[in-house]
Amino acid sequence: MSSSSSKRGSKDIPCSDDLGSAAAQTQAAVPSAKGEAPAVEQHGQTKRKTKAERRAEQKSAKEAKKVSKPPAKEPATDKKQKMTLEGSNAPKRVPSNIQVDDKKHQAKVAKKLAKQQAPPRTEVQRQVKMFSHLHQFKREESLTAHLSFASGGIHPAFLRLGLQYAEGKICGSNARCIGLLAAFKQVVRDYETPPDKALARDLDNRIKPYITFLAQCRPLSVSMGNAIKQLKVKIAQIPPDMPEEKAKDRLLTAIDRYLYEKITLADEAISKTYAQTKISNGDVILTFACSSIVVKVLKDAHHAGKKFRVIVVDSRPKLEGRECMRRLVQHGIPCSYVLLNALSYVMKEVSKVFLGAHALLANGYVMSRVGTSLVALVASSYNVPVLFCCETYKCCDRVQTDSFVFNELGDPEDLASAQSNGACSKLEGWRDIQQLNVLNLVYDLTPPDFITMVITEVGMIPCSSVPVVLRVIHSV
Repeated sequence: MSSSSSKRGSKDIPCSDDLGSAAAQTQAAVPSAKGEAPAVEQHGQTKRKTKAERRAEQKSAKEAKKVSKPPAKEPATDKKQKMTLEGSNAPKRVPSNIQVDDKKHQAKVAKKLAKQQAPPRTEVQRQVKMFSHLHQFKREESLTAHLSFASGGIHPAFLRLGLQYAEGKICGSNARCIGLLAAFKQVVRDYETPPDKALARDLDNRIKPYITFLAQCRPLSVSMGNAIKQLKVKIAQIPPDMPEEKAKDRLLTAIDRYLYEKITLADEAISKTYAQTKISNGDVILTFACSSIVVKVLKDAHHAGKKFRVIVVDSRPKLEGRECMRRLVQHGIPCSYVLLNALSYVMKEVSKVFLGAHALLANGYVMSRVGTSLVALVASSYNVPVLFCCETYKCCDRVQTDSFVFNELGDPEDLASAQSNGACSKLEGWRDIQQLNVLNLVYDLTPPDFITMVITEVGMIPCSSVPVVLRVIHSV
C-alpha cells in the first residue's frame, strides 16, 4: 500500500526538475519582439491555435461579403420620412371635387358617372382662374333633364332631394343632413334583397350612385359626409344570416337614433345647458345670416325670461338674415336688421356675438357662411367675445388655412340678379364682357385668433380642443 501511494504521489507532485523544464518551455512559447510565431510543441496548444485561425478566417470572410453586398434597405418608417422630406412622384390622394381642372381625372369621373347612371355637371365657360379647380354651379339646365327612369337608376327620394339642394330650397348643414337621412330611410323601406346576395354588400353598392348624384347637385357638406360614414358602418355590421325585415328595422332605428343624439339632443344641450349661461339681461347680441342652432339658443333664452336685444347682420346674395329675423320677431324678441357694410357702426353697442358653423376643422379653423370671418374680425377688434355654436358631428379631420383650396362656388347669376327693390343690378349682362368674371363664394374660414370659444354638446371648448373631440368620437 505504501509503495502504490508513493507512486501516485510522485505522479501528482512535480519535482524541481520538472518545474524547471516547464518554465523553459513557457519562455520558448512567448513570441519574439519581431512578431514571429512561436514554435508550439504541445498537442493541446496546437489545437487552440488552429481554432483561433479559423475564427480569424471566418471573420475576414464575413467582412468581405459585407463589402460585396449592396446597401441594406432602409426601414419603412425612415423611407416614408425621406419621401416626405425630399418629395416623391407617388400619387397623392386628392378629393375629386377639387380636381376639376385635371382633364385626366375628370375623364375617370365621367366613366364613373356613366357606370352609376348619374348625370354629369354642365361645363361652365366663364370661371375665375384661381378657382378653376372647383365646380362652378350653374342653374341654366337641370341635372335631371336627360335622366332616364330605367330600373336600377336613382331613387325618387334622392332625385327630389338633389333638386331641392340645387335650387336652394334646403340649405343649412343641419337641414341638409336631416333631409339626407330622411331619404335614406325611404330607401331602406323600399329595399328588397336580390336572390343569392347579402343585404349588407348589396345595399352599400345600391346607395353609391345616390350619393354621387347628390354630390353632382351640390357638394356634400361635412355633416352629410359624417352621416354617410356612420350609415355605412351600420350597414356593414349587419350579419349575413339576419332576416331582411329585422335588418331593415335595425337600420331605421340606427338612423332615428343618429338624428336624435347628434342633432336634436345636441341642440338641446348646447342651448339650455351652456349657451344660456352666456346671455345676461340687457345684452345686445349680434348674429350673422341664419343659423338654426343660434335661433334656438335665442328663443330658449327669451322663453327663460332673459331680456336682450338682437342685431341681425345680413349680406347678399341669399339674404338669409331675413328669415332669421322673421323667426325671432315671431317669438317677441326685439331685433334690428343691418347689412354687412354697416357692421362697424353697430359693433360699438354689441356685447356678444353668436355665430353658427358649417364645420370645425382639425386645426381649429371654423368654416361657415361667407362673411362670418369678417364679422369675427370686426368683433375681435372691438374686444367683443365671439361664440360659435356647433354640434360635434360637424367636426372633421381636414386641415385648412384658407378659402381657396377647398370651397363651394355658387351661381354667379345670384349676384347679378335684380335687387329686392326692383332696380336693375349693375352686373346685369356681365356675360357680354369678356374681361369680367363673377365669383360667388359660399364659405369662408375664421381663424382661431378671432374666436373666444366654441359651444358644443360636450361643453364650451377652445378651438384647439377639436382634435381631442375627434379622438373621442373615433374611439366610440
